Amino acid sequence: MTTTATPRSAAGASRTDAGIDPRGPQLAAALTSVVLLAVLLLPSPYDVVLLAAQAAAFASGAVRGVQATPHAWLFRTLVRPRLASPSEWEAPEPPRFAQAVGLGFALVGLLALLAGATVVGQVAVGLALVAALLNAAFGLCLGCEAYLLIRRATARRIAS
Repeated sequence: MTTTATPRSAAGASRTDAGIDPRGPQLAAALTSVVLLAVLLLPSPYDVVLLAAQAAAFASGAVRGVQATPHAWLFRTLVRPRLASPSEWEAPEPPRFAQAVGLGFALVGLLALLAGATVVGQVAVGLALVAALLNAAFGLCLGCEAYLLIRRATARRIAS
């Protein structure tokens, strides 16, 4: 879901009143992919520590918005100043919902790893990794698409 808008002040270089730069969440997905891959490859307790850190990043994005994540800070500080303005801006609500979905998978994975259910933890992390890779490589945000489907379904039910 994208909207066209004019840029805000220099302080909000990666954001407008109507949306966010869609390349920011895509970079976050790439970084998340690296972390989740490391979780799958590293032995305990390193996998648990990395997954807890990723869960904290997801929680930040879910609670405070994607603009408040460490990934967004990296994008805003290091990447965005070197890029031209995007042709379209993205609404922040779908990526925020996607962060909540990622948090759910990370928490399931974390609890499973802590409980000794390694296979369950790895499956949860693997599913989150697939979603992050789809976003990073193709710009397909599964959580965002789920958000839009839920919005359409609830809008139809309210209109009926």
